[in-house]
Amino acid sequence: MSKPKTKKQPSSTIALNKRARHDYFLEDKFEAGLVLQGWEVKSLRAGKGRITEAYVLIKDGEAFLLGGHVQPLESASTHFVIDPTRTRKLLLHDRELASLIGATEQKGYTIVPLAMYWKRGKAKLEIALAKGKANYDKRQSKKNADWGRRKAQIMRTEV
Repeated sequence: MSKPKTKKQPSSTIALNKRARHDYFLEDKFEAGLVLQGWEVKSLRAGKGRITEAYVLIKDGEAFLLGGHVQPLESASTHFVIDPTRTRKLLLHDRELASLIGATEQKGYTIVPLAMYWKRGKAKLEIALAKGKANYDKRQSKKNADWGRRKAQIMRTEV
């Protein structure tokens, strides 16, 4: 008897910011909703979003995503003025906003986006409080990762 075929679920990830883990020490992570226009939702469903150069800015007690790029589809309407890098508002709870504001203003943290994904049909953005790494910290992180890979390789060959 053969196994029943299961439908492969499409990935819920829209965009990743792999550079953030390399450039920053990541502390607390938060999940934020995104305020999007209709053409942006369609474009993100097609996987046309990038957050590698993006960052989060807090202004007047609200959080905004700056530098996030959503490439418009060719089939988009010509009636709208389409700005691919427009500033998008982030939806967070008041206590989350308060902790982000306190950390950025008092402790010198930066807020960086880590991933954009779908959750129950809504676009979400994972953001993190981060401290910048110096060059020697980046070298040390790379050295630790290399040693971890080498150690795993040694353990596999000995078994």
